[in-house]
Amino acid sequence: MPPNNRIIRKPPFSFPSTLTTHNFITQTLKPNSVSFLFHQSRTRLPSTNFSTFQCLSVEIAKMSSGLQPVPITPQKHDPAWKHCQMFKNGDRVQLKCLYCHKLFKGGGIHRIKEHLAGQKGNASTCHSVPPEVQNIMQESLDGVMMKKRKRQKLDEEMTNVNTMTGEVDGISNHMDMDSSIHLIEVAEPLETNSVLLLTHEEGTSNKVGRKKGSKGKSSSCLEREMIVIPNGGGILDSNRDRNQVHMAVGRFLYDIGASLEAVNSAYFQPMIESIALAGTGIIPPSYHDIRGWILKNSMEEVRSDFDRCKATWGITGCSVMVDQWCTEAGRTMLNFLVYCPKGTVFLESVDASGIMDSPDLLYELLKKVVEQVGVKHVVQVITRFEENFAIAGRKLSDTYPTLYWTPCAASCVDLILGDIGNIEGVNTVIEQARSITRFVYNNSMVLNMVRKCTFGNDIVEPCLTRSATNFATLNRMVDLKRCLQNMVTSQEWMDSPYSKRPGGLEMLDLISSESFWSSCNSIISLTNPLLRVLRIVGSGKRPAMGYVYAAMYNAKLAIKTELINRDRYMVYWNIIDQRWEHHWRHPLYAAGFYLNPKYFYSIEGDMHGEILSGMFDCIERLVSDTNVQDKIIKEITSYKNASGDFARKTAIRARGTLLPAEWWSTCGEGGCPNLTRLATRILSQTCSSVGFKQNDALFDKLHDTRNHIEHQRLSDLVFVRSNLQLKQMATNVNEHYPTDPLSFDELGIVDDWVWKKDLSAEDCGNLEWTVLDNPPFSPPMRLPQSDGYDDLVAGFDDLEVFKRQRESEDDNIS
Repeated sequence: MPPNNRIIRKPPFSFPSTLTTHNFITQTLKPNSVSFLFHQSRTRLPSTNFSTFQCLSVEIAKMSSGLQPVPITPQKHDPAWKHCQMFKNGDRVQLKCLYCHKLFKGGGIHRIKEHLAGQKGNASTCHSVPPEVQNIMQESLDGVMMKKRKRQKLDEEMTNVNTMTGEVDGISNHMDMDSSIHLIEVAEPLETNSVLLLTHEEGTSNKVGRKKGSKGKSSSCLEREMIVIPNGGGILDSNRDRNQVHMAVGRFLYDIGASLEAVNSAYFQPMIESIALAGTGIIPPSYHDIRGWILKNSMEEVRSDFDRCKATWGITGCSVMVDQWCTEAGRTMLNFLVYCPKGTVFLESVDASGIMDSPDLLYELLKKVVEQVGVKHVVQVITRFEENFAIAGRKLSDTYPTLYWTPCAASCVDLILGDIGNIEGVNTVIEQARSITRFVYNNSMVLNMVRKCTFGNDIVEPCLTRSATNFATLNRMVDLKRCLQNMVTSQEWMDSPYSKRPGGLEMLDLISSESFWSSCNSIISLTNPLLRVLRIVGSGKRPAMGYVYAAMYNAKLAIKTELINRDRYMVYWNIIDQRWEHHWRHPLYAAGFYLNPKYFYSIEGDMHGEILSGMFDCIERLVSDTNVQDKIIKEITSYKNASGDFARKTAIRARGTLLPAEWWSTCGEGGCPNLTRLATRILSQTCSSVGFKQNDALFDKLHDTRNHIEHQRLSDLVFVRSNLQLKQMATNVNEHYPTDPLSFDELGIVDDWVWKKDLSAEDCGNLEWTVLDNPPFSPPMRLPQSDGYDDLVAGFDDLEVFKRQRESEDDNIS
């Protein structure tokens, strides 16, 4: 028995007269003695001291429940910290399991991890921990054991080196005596999870990098922190090690011909960390491992994610998206994806080269996919608007009267932007702006000057399509107007020989011209609302169905407000209406607008007839049971009058803060369950068949393979790759990744802005790419774009927007 517990071995038990019960416990006993004292006092105190026992019990109870919670800092990286609470009892730290609430008075985070992993020995097993948490803890323990073995092996090697027992000064003085000693000079402190960081707690007595008692950097002759590892030679800087790793990655990517954008993959950093954790001597996977058990396990993981999305289709419904593209070999590919708020998943890829001209064959293909997904789950099938798709889509909706065929809204908006870009005055300004960017991006020294003056921002902004890139780049240049003007008036520019060249003189004239900037401002004021529509319909942040109708209304209203004169704004309205006519009439778009409480309650007076008609069409088509249809009609009255739960202050405040589908599930389930289910299905849909970057070689290889076994393997590989990419797109939807307009990964979109057929090398100047300054990852000057949702103005009282093209046709007839 420890000495601090001897007092309770002396019966009869009595307190010192100078101490109260509480003072005796807190001043005499250590916290870990309290529970033992409580047990002993119950068994050994005489009955005459029962009142004292009661006081003792109360004080012990106070101490046992008086644990002070301690916040877990972000510096604690072990995964087990997420599954426990930390308390302080005096000077002692105790941990509590979040699942079974067992309190551990010692053993640290490692014992908690063993407890959660169900590993018997040092800790009891938790019977309430979820299986996935238990697996993570076991994997972490396995990793700890692997690192421990490596440290033990390293310690054994270290003990054989007699010159390693002193300070780094001593090491440096004896380096000539033992060439097996390898010193790594470290510019910054190593992370605590580094396999090279040796501490006293891990069983080594070697002192690394600092003199005993020193607070600053080591005052040794090396004057920098250093770390010792065996079997090396010489002194290496950590920057050199990092550069060696980076060079190795670069050589690998160059050798296999992979896209250099691979380093932006969400899975790149975890791969690097896993390799580093395993240390030297790891055997890489073989060719057969990659195409064998690794692909099989990846397939199972991706299929599990797929099934999680599929489980929600019964509640939210889903949209079948058809993404069309062409490979370098000339194949016309159709990728079939399924969208729901939980995520977008890749279904399959079909070589449709031989059926694109046959609406009947396209119909059969669409029908097969819809049946594969489940007719009861599909709310709409989204394709491009070409005639063959339109015929096949309408035939499909006739076959299945509970779903819609919908043309892709993003493709439609892109066509509108393309038509506006072809207007003579607009095209002239775009070409003038391109003359600036072509000169800049074909001269290394000029590009360096521009990036320096714009704080690292490029003046070309790549978007998903060429038309969107045109107007987004004009917008970017207007934002950077002052920076560009400062550059062409700087002494550095005037002293540069490039300022005297024809391209430099033309750039100076345009950047100095207020007329040019005024024209740019006029164009972007007309096209920014349409770019906002494109961002909304192609966004992965939230379902767009509740916003698309309002977004296009806002775009037309902004054009009217900017131009004022009816003859002027009708030029742009006619372009929009010609391309968007089917979308104006689409019942899903109208119903999405009707069911979005933010817009519905902003309308004063009666709802426009076309919107109301679209809502009723959706009720009749998407709900097959007539009894349920009748119930929905009755429940619409409550929604229209804002009665029942819709009248609550919380429901009113949430109209503009919650997503429309969330608002219905929160506020409408109690009083309007049938309407809520319909609203959730409609408001949970997207409006576009947004695809992802394709790997032509992989798809061509898939459809060239004739062996059935290898074809299935490649099909699974395409399934894994496509779904991983979609998952990464959803994860990084709010992230900003730097793009370089000169990257060959972007040239297909921006080549009109960085290249011209008749532009010779002599007109450009210095073309050496090695002198280019790398654009900073996070430039001080950021030009973020709003996603567009919050910029939409509620109101919708301009009936001329709703009347659209028919009014102008009637005027011409009269």
